[in-house]
Amino acid sequence: MAVKADKTDKTDKTDKTDKIILTNVGALRRKYGEAGARTVRTEVDALIRADEARGLATRFIALDDDATMRALLAPAVRHPGSPRENKRAVDAVYKRLAPDYLVLLGSVDVIPHQDIKNPVYKGPKGDDPDEFAHGDIPYACEAPYSQKAHDFTGPTRVVGRLPDVTGANDPAYLVGLLRAAAGWISAPPGTLRDYFAISAEIWRTSTHLSVTQLFGDDEKLHRVPPGHMSWPATALGAPVHFFNCHGAMNSQRFYGQPASGADEYPVALDAREIDGKIRAGTVTAAECCYGGQLYGLTATRHHIGICNTYLGNGGYGFFGSTTIAYGPATTNRQADLICRYFVENVLAGASLGRAALEARQKFSQICAPHSPTDAKTLAQFNLYGDPSITPAAATGAAETSAAQPTGAMPPPADSARLERHNRRRALFQRGLSLAATAPALERVPSAPRRELLRALREAARSLGVEPGNRLSFRVRHKPKPKAMPQALVTRERLPTAYHIVFAKRSAARLAAMVRPAADAEPRPPGLVLVVATEVDGRLASITKLHSR
Repeated sequence: MAVKADKTDKTDKTDKTDKIILTNVGALRRKYGEAGARTVRTEVDALIRADEARGLATRFIALDDDATMRALLAPAVRHPGSPRENKRAVDAVYKRLAPDYLVLLGSVDVIPHQDIKNPVYKGPKGDDPDEFAHGDIPYACEAPYSQKAHDFTGPTRVVGRLPDVTGANDPAYLVGLLRAAAGWISAPPGTLRDYFAISAEIWRTSTHLSVTQLFGDDEKLHRVPPGHMSWPATALGAPVHFFNCHGAMNSQRFYGQPASGADEYPVALDAREIDGKIRAGTVTAAECCYGGQLYGLTATRHHIGICNTYLGNGGYGFFGSTTIAYGPATTNRQADLICRYFVENVLAGASLGRAALEARQKFSQICAPHSPTDAKTLAQFNLYGDPSITPAAATGAAETSAAQPTGAMPPPADSARLERHNRRRALFQRGLSLAATAPALERVPSAPRRELLRALREAARSLGVEPGNRLSFRVRHKPKPKAMPQALVTRERLPTAYHIVFAKRSAARLAAMVRPAADAEPRPPGLVLVVATEVDGRLASITKLHSR
C-alpha cells in the first residue's frame, strides 16, 4: 500500500474532529506487505463508519505521509523508531485539531513508546534494571519531547493504543482489535460490578483494600498461593479483571508469592491457559511488573504476553505497566492507586481514555510532590484499547436521553458531544495546572549527612530491610504563586529530598535478573526497597515497597 494522503481528511477548522487514528503506514507495510496494509486500512475505514454511527467524527492520519502532515502544519515522521520525531508529530496534530480521543494504531515497532529515563535506574550494577520507563504518557502531555519523567506529570489529552503484535507479519491480530473497537457496546449501569481478582498472597492486605474499594467486597479475590493458574470459566467470564501479582520481563505469566516472603513464585496466570477463554469486552487492570510490555515472539518466546492475549480475545481495554512497578504490601500506593483509579472511572461510566487520563491526573495530584517511584509509576502505565470505548453506561444516561422532548432539546448525540468537549477543556486545564506546579527531581551522587544516613539505615532495618544500594534525589519546587498568603508559605513543609534504599541482594541474584540465560524461565525481579522523605534535614516518612 503506497503512503498517500487520505482523501477523506478535512482541514476545515470549523469541522470538529472528535477522534484521530494515528499510525505509520510505511511501518505497517513493512510488517504486513502491501496487501496486509490494505486489509488494515479497510478495517480502519469500517471503524470510522461505526464511530460515525455513534456520533463521532473520526479521521485517519498517517504520521509518515508528507502531504497529510504538511496540510496540518506538522512534521512527518522520517524514522519510525524515533521517539522524538513521533512525539513532535503527535503534538503538532493534536494542537491543530484538538480531538477528544487520540488512538495510536500499532505496537512499538509502528509508533514507539517514549523513552522516559527511569529515575530509579542506577546503571548496570543497580537494583532496578529498567533504564527507561517506556510509556505513552508524553503523547498525552503538552510538554515537548524529553526523557525526564517529571516533565510529564500534567497529562491533558486522552490517548490509547491499539497494539498489534510486535514483529508480527500477519495482520489478522490487528484486524481483530479493530473489529472489536468497531463493535463495542456499553453494558447497562451497574452490570460491571462482577469481577475476577488475583493477588500474590504476600500482598493480600493491599489487594483487599483495592478490591473492596472498587467492588464493595473481596469475595472473588483469589490468592496465590494457595490458588493456581487454572481458573474456572465462571471466574474468567467476569467483565472486570484486577491483578496484583508479580510479573517478569518477556513473560507470558503472572506469579504469586507466599506470605512468608520466600523467594518462590508459583504461576498465577498464564496467557496460554486463558487464551480463548476471556470474555469479549473484558476490562483489565494489572499492577504487575511488565504486565503491559509489548514483546515480540522469538525462538524461546512462543506465546504473546497477557496484555496482547486479553486484547486478542476481544477485551476492550488493558491498563498495565511496561516495566518494573512498585507498591506496598499492606497499604495502597504507586501501582495500587493508579490501577484502582482507572477501574473506578470505568465503573462510573467513563470512556477508557477518560478513565486513564483522570486516573493519571488524580494520581499526579494525590501523590504530589512525586517520589522517584511515583514518577516511574506515572510514566510506565499505559492504556491499551480504543480510548473511545465506554464499557459501562453512566448511571442515569438512558433516563436523561429518554426524557428529552422531541424538538425541544438537541439530539442526545449532540448533547453528549458538547458535554464531552466541555469535559476535555476542564481536564486540559487541570493537566496544565498539575504541570505548572510539579517539582523537578535531581539525582545527587553524594550521600546525605552522616546523622541522616544512619537514621535512614536504622529505619530500613526496622522494616526488615537490610540496607544495600542507595539513591538520593534533591527536590526542586516551583516558585510559590504570588497570591498565596504568607502564613500558608510559612506553615508549608514540603519534601526537600528523597532517599531510596534497596534490600541487599546477592551478586548472583542480581546477575540472573539483569542477564538471564537465553533459555531460562523469566523470573520476577523480587525487589524490596524503602523510600524515605526528607524535610528540612530530617526524615519525615519512610515506606517499604515491593516490585510487583
